[in-house]
Amino acid sequence: MTIHGVIPILRMGDILLTTVHIELHDAVAEGFQADVLTAIEQRRARGLIVDISGLDVVDSYVARILAETGRMALLMGTQTVLVGMRPEVAATLVRMGYRMEGVYAALDLDEGLALLRRLGRR
Repeated sequence: MTIHGVIPILRMGDILLTTVHIELHDAVAEGFQADVLTAIEQRRARGLIVDISGLDVVDSYVARILAETGRMALLMGTQTVLVGMRPEVAATLVRMGYRMEGVYAALDLDEGLALLRRLGRR
C-alpha cells in the first residue's frame, strides 16, 4: 500500500519543488517517489528540488529512496538537487557509504535553483 499526496509538490516554471516535512516511513516514501515521478511526467519538469531540511534522521531505506528517485528522474530528463541537508544527515550518509549518484546537493533553495540554472546551460 502506498500513500499518495502526503508531501506536496509545487511547480515553479519547469522546476518542481517538494519539501519533505515528515519522516519517510516505507509507505510514505514509496508514495512520495511515485508522486514525484508522475509529476515529472505530467508537468515535463527539467529540474527537481527536494528540500530535506525537515528530516532529522535518514536510514538506509530513505537514503535509497532519495537516490533512486534522483536516478529515475534523471532517466526522465530531470536533474535532481537535494537542499537543506543537516550535518548529521550528511554524516550518516557518508558513514553508511551511501553515494547519491545522479543527485546534486546544495545548501539551500537559492543555491539549488542557481545550480539547476547552471546545469541547464550545459
